[in-house]
Amino acid sequence: MALWDRFRRGPRMSGPAKDAARTGSTRVRAADKVDEQHLREWVAARRGVEGFVEPRTAVSEVTLLLVAHDGEWTRRRVPGVSWAHDFCNRHQVPSYDAAVVGIPQRMRDYNARVRKAQKQARPPLAE
Repeated sequence: MALWDRFRRGPRMSGPAKDAARTGSTRVRAADKVDEQHLREWVAARRGVEGFVEPRTAVSEVTLLLVAHDGEWTRRRVPGVSWAHDFCNRHQVPSYDAAVVGIPQRMRDYNARVRKAQKQARPPLAE
């Protein structure tokens, strides 16, 4: 580190979140009512939905990945693993542990279709 580096203004690391005992030492946003509302609306608007509960990681809380019949998907933070499975049961959506079964191929196929469509929609670069 150069002498003047310590005096420069720039991004600084912040301390742990106030709820660090629950979330660990990272600053991750906890699930809220907006997340729950989004999941409810998403399930109601699509058919053939399955839920994949993703465990907490160093950078995110427990998340619920919902995948529709065509591979369209959404992911939101949830309060916990049991909450995610209960949510899926209440909405008659089968739920799985993503760490055990993985992510469905139809989701990867959907992402590839979307990327291909975006690439084709881009205007060519002018030379």
